[in-house]
This record gives sequence, C-alpha cells and structure tokens, in this order.
Amino acid sequence: MLGIHDLWLFILSGLLLNITPGPDTAYIVGRSVQLGWRGGAAAVLGIEAGCLVHVFSAAIGLSALLAASATAFAAVKWAGAIYLVCIGIKMLVSRPQPDVANARVGDAAISLRRVFVQGALTNMLNPKVALFFLAFLPQFVSADSAHKAVGFVLLGLIFIGNGTLWCLGVAAFAARTASQVRQSGNALRWINRALGGLFVYLGARLALLQAR
Repeated sequence: MLGIHDLWLFILSGLLLNITPGPDTAYIVGRSVQLGWRGGAAAVLGIEAGCLVHVFSAAIGLSALLAASATAFAAVKWAGAIYLVCIGIKMLVSRPQPDVANARVGDAAISLRRVFVQGALTNMLNPKVALFFLAFLPQFVSADSAHKAVGFVLLGLIFIGNGTLWCLGVAAFAARTASQVRQSGNALRWINRALGGLFVYLGARLALLQAR
C-alpha cells in the first residue's frame, strides 16, 4: 500500500522512539508540573504540531534541501538556538505566583497558547528533528513507489499519533503527581529555573550541532 513495507516494524520502532526520554519529554513534564494537565497537553500538542511540519517537509523534499545545504542548516540551527536561549533566560528571571489553578481564565488561556507556540517552535526550529524524519521514514517506503510522498505522510501521521497518546499519558501522570507542588510559589520558582536552564542548555547544544 503506497509503497509502505514492514509497517509492523515501523510501528514498533516508533513506539520505542516515542517512549525514550528526551528534551521533548522533559519539556512536557516540566509544563505539566508547572501548569497542570492542560499545560502538559498544550505542550504535547505544540510539539506534535512541530513534528507534523517536519513530516510534510520531508514529504515534499524541504528536509532534503536542509540536509544538503549547509547554509540552510546553519540558518535554522542558529534561529532555533537563539529562540531556545531567549525562552530559557526569560524563565530564569521570571517570578511565578502560587496557586496557578486559580488564575484568571484569560491569563490561563494566554499561558496555554504560549506553551503551545513554544513547543511547536522548539520542535520546528530543530534541524535535528528534520534530519531524523528524513532518515527514518524512507526506510519503510519502496524507492520505486509512485506515491512516496503520500507514504511518508501516512507513516508520519502514524508516528505522531502514537507519540501524542504516549506524551498525553506522561503529561497526565506528571500533572497528577505534582498537584501539590504547584501550590508553592517557591517550588514554582525552582521549576521555572529548571525549565529555563533546560532551554538554555538545549539552545547551546543546538548551536553546537554540526551538519553531517
């Protein structure tokens, strides 16, 4: 179907990749602890939206251009690194207030939008993710298929669907176990510092990433 082969192996590999802890998981857990289930879910949806962009990019060849062009790779790399560091510094110097659950609805909505956008941009501006999809998806689509692009998109949607379910479970677990932590302004301050430090670290690491 659409040149796709070894679908079972793709699904198994995707599940193993999704459950492996990484920066995305750390971001989801951090936002879940900080803002509760809705914050974690917003982080998940943002990250998966970024993945969706990479899937369609791989399907139409933009990721191939990114892999082949050192200039394009460097531009995306530095944009992503600067964005991450800016977010990290902003969180490091912020002064959160306790009792987030009782915040006004308007403020919560803005906060959730910000979490979603940050998750999406963090993923979209990471050329390493683009190269991952470029390297992973073609392994399960026949080279002589007349519908390679459609096959890439279908496999990408399967990968994202599995990842979304897993990450939502992680967000729910983290939010449930951290419900008491969010009542403490001091704890929130340290959570912000940890998240800020994580973003600065990820930005620095992304800046050092070299095109292969």
